[in-house]
Amino acid sequence: MIYSRQQLEEIEDQTLAPYGIRSKNSRGRKHPEEEADYRTRFQRDRERVIHTTAFRRLEYKTQVFINHEGDYYRTRLTHSIEVAQIGRSVARTLGANEDLVETICLAHDIGHPPFGHSGETALARLMKEHGGFNHNQHSLRIVTQLESRYPDFPGLNLSWEVLEGMVKHETDYDIADAQGYDPELRGSLEAQIANVADELAYTSHDLDDGLRSGMITPSQLDGIALWEIINESIGRRRSEILDDLARHQIIRRLINFEITDLVQSIDRYLRKSSVSSPLDLQKLPFNVAGFSEDMYRRNRELKDFLFNKLYRHHRVVRMSVKSERVITDIFTMYQQTPSAMPEAVQELIPQRGLERAICDYIAGMTDRFAIDEHRRLFEPQTLP
Repeated sequence: MIYSRQQLEEIEDQTLAPYGIRSKNSRGRKHPEEEADYRTRFQRDRERVIHTTAFRRLEYKTQVFINHEGDYYRTRLTHSIEVAQIGRSVARTLGANEDLVETICLAHDIGHPPFGHSGETALARLMKEHGGFNHNQHSLRIVTQLESRYPDFPGLNLSWEVLEGMVKHETDYDIADAQGYDPELRGSLEAQIANVADELAYTSHDLDDGLRSGMITPSQLDGIALWEIINESIGRRRSEILDDLARHQIIRRLINFEITDLVQSIDRYLRKSSVSSPLDLQKLPFNVAGFSEDMYRRNRELKDFLFNKLYRHHRVVRMSVKSERVITDIFTMYQQTPSAMPEAVQELIPQRGLERAICDYIAGMTDRFAIDEHRRLFEPQTLP
């Protein structure tokens, strides 16, 4: 049996909650297009994101550990996939639009530069007098302007709801600037789910990578409420060695514990608010997607621990310093000698300006490419 787009839209009508966004009710695309025969608008958007050059490059961009430190650590690509998996699970349970959540999750980090937050810090400093740099805003530029895959329009021509979800992406480390996308309204439930799924994913998975790397040890976590609760739930004693199997079990249990709390908390907010449409939800004076007060406090304790013991670990700090130097050196060289850049990038200077063209080029680099480019520019024995 073949399901047409219209039939898939009918399935959405039958299965989504009143506050879930129907793809047929999308505010559309900036450039009108004939919609696909066998995919909804948001399913089509998801595939457009996956096929971009920027998305593929996330495989070699840092989450916490630089790419060459080990194949088993998470990258921006694996992080984005894990965020999408968590977001889909939450959306499906609550009757939100699973395809829209997945698309926002997969696109949310597409504008990250090499070397994670240290790379963003460096570019923000270098671009301070030239319009600034923020990876959320750069993600939007990629999907609306920079990706060149279609003859009739720049970017990907994504649905308005996907762009809104990207623009309203917020975490403890990212503050949204929703100008041009109904800034007076909160994000849709789908956008809010993507935000919390991002937070849930990086907390649990950074803990996993930190333990695997040995930068943090189980004994350091003694007394952290979530750690104690999860270990007790699987019957693990403090004195036991944490092997790979036990670590996997802990992280799996942690994610399940947090998702359960999140779903139940959102459901309480929704019932209390009695919203009957996506717009009703966006007009609320608070976000409905969030953890219970107890879980919020426990997460805050765990995130503070990760900040102090993992993100500020001397190995991570040293690599961050190196990363900022690499990007600063490359940016300065290009700024002083634009002819050192590829001709295709030089051709963009009249349109974008020198510094923005440089920034766009560097932001698109992978960790590996940026390191190699630094060698080519500054090590005489390396071929240009």
